[in-house]
Amino acid sequence: MVKAAPQVGRRHGETVCCAGIDLYGNWLRLYPVSFRTLEQSKKFGRWDRIRFNWRLPNDDRRVESRRVDQQSIEIVGKLKKSERAAFLAKAVVTSLAREREAGRSFALLRPEIIAFKIEKKDAAEVKVEKELFDSIRAQDDLFAKQVTNNYNPCPYNFKYRYRTDDGIREGTCQDWEIEATYHNWSRDYGDQRALSDMERVFGKEYPEKGMLLAMGTHSLHQDTWLINGVVRQDDIDQGSMF
Repeated sequence: MVKAAPQVGRRHGETVCCAGIDLYGNWLRLYPVSFRTLEQSKKFGRWDRIRFNWRLPNDDRRVESRRVDQQSIEIVGKLKKSERAAFLAKAVVTSLAREREAGRSFALLRPEIIAFKIEKKDAAEVKVEKELFDSIRAQDDLFAKQVTNNYNPCPYNFKYRYRTDDGIREGTCQDWEIEATYHNWSRDYGDQRALSDMERVFGKEYPEKGMLLAMGTHSLHQDTWLINGVVRQDDIDQGSMF
């Protein structure tokens, strides 16, 4: 259901935090997944049904977290479009506070979107991030062989201000899809039009047609909720929450 934007570290190199929902409506946080180095047949997308081997991590006590053997990943099907709304309904919540009280650290939130903001990152920050990705990639022979294009950090932060049963919150969306959309549109149409289209699609069309926020807590600060992804679904009744 969710792939956050790639992160880089000395221990695992370039990895992506992914999350999916099992047959019972429970979230599973899958990590580490070096998504760009996966065989093409293993590169799962949203709504794909997958099977994989896993163990509980030693360094992450969040109940949804799974340490994935990424070589065991197998795509076994795809959820039909007609089945998606009912499937998601099992996981939808309207309060993050109640999820934390129940011991959960991942949630599919139905919020009221108040605003969508685009903020330009500091150029020095983007430069440092890019250099870190490049240095890790240069040290990893396997990664260098399997990935032909460098990862370019997004020069903008995309933020949502939203209301839940708990009140008003604001956060940066870490969804890889939203960053990839900006890069593609910027390359095809130029920066100014790309930003205008991002505002139109993610700031207006998505909230009007129906959207959910996939929320996950920070690994070190488990009372801090992060926007890990945006899920579009036409069948979601935005007006029923309030």
